[in-house]
Amino acid sequence: MQMRDVAGHAGVALGTLYRHFPSKDELLLAALAEQIETLRARSEQRPATGDTPSERVADVLRRACRALQRRPELTAALITAMTSTGDAPGKIGVHDGFSAIISGALGDHHVENLDAIQRVLGHVWFSSLVAWVGGTTPAGRMGDDLESAARLLLP
Repeated sequence: MQMRDVAGHAGVALGTLYRHFPSKDELLLAALAEQIETLRARSEQRPATGDTPSERVADVLRRACRALQRRPELTAALITAMTSTGDAPGKIGVHDGFSAIISGALGDHHVENLDAIQRVLGHVWFSSLVAWVGGTTPAGRMGDDLESAARLLLP
């Protein structure tokens, strides 16, 4: 992907694109944050299923994984942007969106240490995505690993 191509497709000048997104990674991180927000909105429209908090969290995370698997090349680019060095505001938006997805799946259920649990689940999800994109883990394993982590961390 070239920034010039993105600017042309969007119908804006290249300088305008760079004014809003100083690098390709920033652009991709903004796209990932938007995709995470879309996943969160969809999980509100179609709430997670399951009788326990861990089942509901596992359900919503499996759905999120399937959504990312539909576009593997884009997901690979997004993961690459997340692993780029340096601080990027988009990275915070991705983490915040992920936390909102977990909170939504939990609903009104109170969970102790929720911030730590969200952070650990985020790490498991990210490492699973990296392994899938890198070809060391089959797609179905991501959901299995996330379900295992949810069961271990949540009541």
